[in-house]
Amino acid sequence: MSYLEHFGLSSEPFSNAPVSRFYYNAPQHQQALARLLYAVNSMKGLAVLVGEIGAGKTTLARRMLDSLPEEEYEAALLVIIHSGITASWLLRRIALQIGVENPAQEKLALLSQLYQRLLQIYEQGRKAVVLIDEAQMLETRELMEEFRGLLNLEVPERKLISFVFFGLPEIEKNLKLDPPLAQRVAMRYRLEPFTSDSTEAYIKHRLRLAGSARNPFTGDAIEAVHRRAGGTPRVINTICDNALFETFLARGTEIRGALIEQIADNLGLETGVLTPAVVPSVAAPEPVAPPAIAPPPPVAPAKPAPSSAPPPRPSAVPAAAITAPSAVFAVANAPPPIARPPQPPAPASAPVAATVRAPVPPVARPPLEVPPVIPNVVPRDASMAAAVAGLTGDPVAPPAPVGPNAGGAAASKPRAGVDLAEIDRYLEGLGKL
Repeated sequence: MSYLEHFGLSSEPFSNAPVSRFYYNAPQHQQALARLLYAVNSMKGLAVLVGEIGAGKTTLARRMLDSLPEEEYEAALLVIIHSGITASWLLRRIALQIGVENPAQEKLALLSQLYQRLLQIYEQGRKAVVLIDEAQMLETRELMEEFRGLLNLEVPERKLISFVFFGLPEIEKNLKLDPPLAQRVAMRYRLEPFTSDSTEAYIKHRLRLAGSARNPFTGDAIEAVHRRAGGTPRVINTICDNALFETFLARGTEIRGALIEQIADNLGLETGVLTPAVVPSVAAPEPVAPPAIAPPPPVAPAKPAPSSAPPPRPSAVPAAAITAPSAVFAVANAPPPIARPPQPPAPASAPVAATVRAPVPPVARPPLEVPPVIPNVVPRDASMAAAVAGLTGDPVAPPAPVGPNAGGAAASKPRAGVDLAEIDRYLEGLGKL
């Protein structure tokens, strides 16, 4: 036995599949449908219906399509299921929807086919309408420009085609990609969630169409459904379907508010808002300090060679005192630092090596001795030329040694045979020079 037999149902009353016969004409849906039908009936060009996720936009689009008589409208519903569509694909799909056979690949030829088909529909006294569901997927300016170009196809009395966009609020941003198209929006309506009364009427409406003879939901259960679903039809369906199944498993016949609360908690609902999936947080790794560089064992300083020069001054900051600053790496999933071989710093106590050269002692030079001026004594038989040559530095035979070691002759006594007067005259001549 299934829960359908348990509750006496002929079909699932709360399926989220868009079944036209389960359509509930809530006040907000009724207002939206009336405005959209007015826009396409008067061929306004472009109408936009905006609603949150699960608000019933697709159901309303199908309801609108069913509401357009075939003898008055050439209508089609195009569902955009991917945001990567191109302008050429879009034009070909629209052409196929309104009855163009064998759409051309070349754009100008395709636009000509579209125009001829729209004129044919106009001459038949009908109206061409294309409903675009999930229109928020139209995310490029190129696509928006194609819609603007198609809306320019018109006759003096009216436009030849109308579009209705059904989508999430993001569609407003897409329309702004092409400001001239945004100005062509003739009708815009926002689909609001159900009120508390609409939620109760919606649940009873669905149960009645599914063949239920009675309503198993108590008053507090319906109030809990509305509060936890936030008036969103899709979430209402999900909660009620789970409630029927859980009551069937318990072999119960009545659904109370406590069960609704439990189901909503299991679904992760908080006052009509789906709780995002909890992603386990990844703990940040512990701070990793850079590997310490162990200093080498101290080396006994070498004894400097004795020198008269003063020893060299040590460095102001010893090499061993310079250490890398501590660092904290908090990047998640970062690879460990690459270990590098330590570079041994210079020991603090070792003196800085320097080559000191001993000063070179000055070369001892003998004192310059100026020989005493000794008057040249030229023998009588020497000529005046020989005397002049001696004064000019030419080689002259050295004079005979004078002194106590010079053969025992007295220095103050002239040799025998020397004319003193001749010497005086010679000295006078030297003075004149």
